Amino acid sequence: MKKPIIFAIDDDPQVLRAVTRDLKSEYRKEYRIMSTESAYDALEALLDLKKKNEVVALFLVDQRMPEMLGVEFLTKAKKHYPEAKKVLLTAYSDTDAAIKAINDVQLDYYLTKPWNPPEEKLYPTLNDLLEAWQINFQPEFDGIKVLGYQFSPKSHDIKDFLSANLFPFQWLDVETNDKADEIISLYDLKTTDMPVVSLQNGECFKNPDIVELATALGLNAHPKDNLYDVVIIGAGPSGLAAAVYGGSEGLKTLLIEKHAPGGQAGTSSRIENYLGFPNGLSGQELTHRAITQAKRFGIEFLSPQEVTSISEKDGYKSISLGNGECISTKSVVITTGVNYRKLEADGIENYTGAGIYYGSSMTEAQACTNKEVYIVGGGNSAGQSAVYLSKFAKNVYIIVRKKDLSSSMSSYLIDQINAIDNITLLGYTNITKATGSDGRLTTLELTNNKTSEIKEVPANALFIFIGARPYTDWIALDIIKNERGFIETGRDLNRYTNFKKIWKKDREPFLLETCSPGIFASGDVRAGAMNRVASAVGEGAMAIKFVHEYLAEI
Repeated sequence: MKKPIIFAIDDDPQVLRAVTRDLKSEYRKEYRIMSTESAYDALEALLDLKKKNEVVALFLVDQRMPEMLGVEFLTKAKKHYPEAKKVLLTAYSDTDAAIKAINDVQLDYYLTKPWNPPEEKLYPTLNDLLEAWQINFQPEFDGIKVLGYQFSPKSHDIKDFLSANLFPFQWLDVETNDKADEIISLYDLKTTDMPVVSLQNGECFKNPDIVELATALGLNAHPKDNLYDVVIIGAGPSGLAAAVYGGSEGLKTLLIEKHAPGGQAGTSSRIENYLGFPNGLSGQELTHRAITQAKRFGIEFLSPQEVTSISEKDGYKSISLGNGECISTKSVVITTGVNYRKLEADGIENYTGAGIYYGSSMTEAQACTNKEVYIVGGGNSAGQSAVYLSKFAKNVYIIVRKKDLSSSMSSYLIDQINAIDNITLLGYTNITKATGSDGRLTTLELTNNKTSEIKEVPANALFIFIGARPYTDWIALDIIKNERGFIETGRDLNRYTNFKKIWKKDREPFLLETCSPGIFASGDVRAGAMNRVASAVGEGAMAIKFVHEYLAEI
């Protein structure tokens, strides 16, 4: 925690040096001592301190200053730090003004000059005031603050990005939060500036794009070199495992992620069937451990950055990035995973990001307090989110087209759900329409697919976890995919008539190799993958073994 500040202002340099010396002698261990001869400079400094979330515990101000009287300064300073203790330094002739200031600015004390010895005439008074301040002091959140409207898709995107990248932040709804009003006044913000991100260093970003924000937060969006041994595209569990093994085995490794590390697993509130963690762990914990481990082995991590295409020339792979840059590499591992399939129902697109969300249950959980929440999907991700959201929501409803969850969800999760009173399963049910008002979701139309019964229900939030659509549309290279878009690898490629036209090596493809030599696929993006975190991690490690074998050929 930052040290609270004791701020001294006196236009007499000699007096200021003396008071600063005495303050530092007694309080420098617990407080930061600031001082200036100019009241105007002090007011400018207070504005900067406020933006940086610094705290002033006590002002010690001379009454008679040529720029402005001490009482006038304290009146202006009170706007930024109303809880700070206020002490005037006065001459004997100014005691009347000091007494008047007790009422005008709620002055806490006045001291007459000189205050020698400080052990008798300065420290006892300040000690009492600082002790009283400490008793009532409530530290504010010292980190990134996000201001915006709760049902703004752009606000949701920023919150989701920060959360997924493990940046702690405080969400301030401009419609309901008094702290948001304070920051709006501090930076002179307008409605059109929202959402706004305020950083610890005092910088304020109005309606920022994600890359701009990522750069300000120190993330790397530009490659450091032009040639790598292996480039891994996608930082889900499989990509992270490949990065760890690539780095640990001495390969010059680049990991590229479009949004945030962890993939869909990274948004999971609790993974309870991952080997070695009997009490479970969150997707964020797993991601944080993995990315830290990979960086320790010297891999380079590019995020947020999008790969737009892969091409080949003279045995090298050229990777084009969304910002126009190109990277050359000897081998590629594609681990882009899957996206949730879009829910086809009237009105869904109108409220996406404004009450309707794909995944992201942890990001919006607080906004669901005492609300009616619906979840679509019968997989483990949906079940984990239902358990997590039940801690906040008034009621959570799981909507599935089948009778129950037994065919799609792990039994341990089904048992947990059955034991939670405010979770209700709605089987044989489809969402056929979403409606709202004031730009936010308010109602869902549910249709029973057995009886065709239709009913409308109040809904404050809908989280969608349906299907698995591979993220492979960006691949223009002749890489064989199955009818659903998943990448085919290994021996399964022989089933395709055009395989021999593309594959010109004497050997068969390695187990995780695509029809393009040196380009591998692992994890959920690969046809036939098991769709489990543990299997994705295993495939990521295996991919690096085959990368080594491929590199030995060239």
